[in-house]
Amino acid sequence: MFSTLAPSTSLNNNTSINHNFPSSSSAPRTTPLKTLKFPFSIPSKLTLISPKSSTTANYNELGLDEEMGQIKRLQNGSDVRGVAVEGEPGRKVDLTPPAVEAIAESFGEWVRNGLVKGGPVEDVRVSLGRDPRISGGSLSVAIFSGLSRAGCITYDMGLATTPACFMSTVLSPFSYDASIMMTASHLPYTRNGLKFFTKKGGLTSSEVEEICNQAAFKYANRLTKVSTLLKTTPTRVDFMSVYAKHLRDIIKQRVNHPQHYDTPLEGFQIIVNAGNGSGGFFTYDVLDKLGADTFGSLNLTPDGMFPNHIPNPEDKVAMSVTRAAVLETSADLGIVFDTDVDRSGVVDKEGNPINGDKLIALMSAIVLKEHPGSTIVTDARTSMALTRFITDRGGQHCLYRVGYRNVIDKGVQLNEDGVDAQLMMETSGHGALKENYFLDDGAYMVVKIIIEMVRMKLEGSNEGIGSLIKDLEEPLESVELRMNILSEPKYAKAQAIEIIETFKTYVEEERLAGWKLDACGDCWVSDGCLVDSNDTPAPVDAQMYRAKVSDDENGEYGWLHIRQSIHNPNIAVNMQSSVPGGCLSMARVFLDKFLVASGMDKDLEFSQIVKYAKSGNMS
Repeated sequence: MFSTLAPSTSLNNNTSINHNFPSSSSAPRTTPLKTLKFPFSIPSKLTLISPKSSTTANYNELGLDEEMGQIKRLQNGSDVRGVAVEGEPGRKVDLTPPAVEAIAESFGEWVRNGLVKGGPVEDVRVSLGRDPRISGGSLSVAIFSGLSRAGCITYDMGLATTPACFMSTVLSPFSYDASIMMTASHLPYTRNGLKFFTKKGGLTSSEVEEICNQAAFKYANRLTKVSTLLKTTPTRVDFMSVYAKHLRDIIKQRVNHPQHYDTPLEGFQIIVNAGNGSGGFFTYDVLDKLGADTFGSLNLTPDGMFPNHIPNPEDKVAMSVTRAAVLETSADLGIVFDTDVDRSGVVDKEGNPINGDKLIALMSAIVLKEHPGSTIVTDARTSMALTRFITDRGGQHCLYRVGYRNVIDKGVQLNEDGVDAQLMMETSGHGALKENYFLDDGAYMVVKIIIEMVRMKLEGSNEGIGSLIKDLEEPLESVELRMNILSEPKYAKAQAIEIIETFKTYVEEERLAGWKLDACGDCWVSDGCLVDSNDTPAPVDAQMYRAKVSDDENGEYGWLHIRQSIHNPNIAVNMQSSVPGGCLSMARVFLDKFLVASGMDKDLEFSQIVKYAKSGNMS
């Protein structure tokens, strides 16, 4: 299960990496270490600063502030993300090996300090997994170097998934103190990023901010001290086979097939579209070994250039080709994973794509059968029809902030406050269950769906999982528009906050007739589904508000949600309506009565809004 891996990757280039999942039968190997060099020149003079003192030479002060800002801007909510490879128009490489090493070292110190509070600490053990992106090989060396500087013992999981990285902290015999997953999810091959875990789960935005702040001081103070050699060799471990067995055991135990316990998926054909990401293991090491026929599966070979389509269950191409494969092979189910398998979507036997609200409804139907009366937490972009679907089945629906970490943390908070919240899901496909460590695991979510599919078959039903949501109404109209912020990137966040807060003021002061900030009091959520009104409010990581919209003729007919993007310098505007022309009406009010009337139009490029408000379409 364990073997020694000596990285020989030069940080000067993105060398190829082994894209195959490790096999438990592979022989241990040891390779001599090579000297690792960073692709930057060392400045002849460098003024040092520390967290306790900002005293610097005037000529260098601005430069150091900018260097610290480069690291801080890499924070992406509860993750770190940046451009790791050249090739993206208008974007410079900012997720460099020196930056990554500083962040990894700060994370290692943060983990160690947290463990010290609980008693003496000798060995802090941290694992690293990565998706197949072409920058993964070079950046992994920088991560191991940073963790080693922090005094951590490191373990290399190789090609892995985000949920597996967390599970490496809880499953024996591994049980690491912490883990890092290197991925940028569905973003282009040029991007990469870091997700952080301890045994308690994923880090919060405020915790990642603390780590990035410390990393910024390291980065600004010591370009000359970046490691060029790994003194401690990380140990290579085959965790993915253990994680796959964990998933297989769950299916076998919960299906408890009366004829063939060990192969409960015999007679089922299941298509997997891994998008050339990390999800291929689910086909070979889970489904095939449980007896499923996976002929016709797509894009299983890891390829960090993602040559076929974006690995994203929200991507129309990904869902379309999976639908075609399901229909062509008469499969029982199609599965679409994102790159790092913390999200998924499915296609039913009739070829109907199930993602977004439909996937939340499907999971809600399954969960509410097992836990009647449970609260389902979602982001505030879900439809009014989904709320009716959940409440019609005896559940409660809590609308909350956009952002998968926000949604999950709200579920944790509700359970701590005595509210049974079993499912937390975002419309993007992130889904976490209380029974599974509150972990957003796309593979585990598919496991739940597969178990229900087999149970239905054993009970004599031939309808398939799509029948569970046949009475879910779809919104008559649904639109998403973007407004670009016209400022330098470092000022974009503050500019977005000002615009969104002005919108809130306009709604509160009733300058937009029939518009009102939404809330769900049973879950202690107020102010447009943003603010916790209980005794332990969570800090806000990005500004956003949902306003419900009514008129005299239709009553409440729709909503508009405005939010600050944490990925790019823009503002997203989502609208849904249950009446014809409702979104067009909202767009015109938003444009004329808010953007132009408030003067905020001067700070934005909003041609999408104008085009839609004039014509009612985006073509």
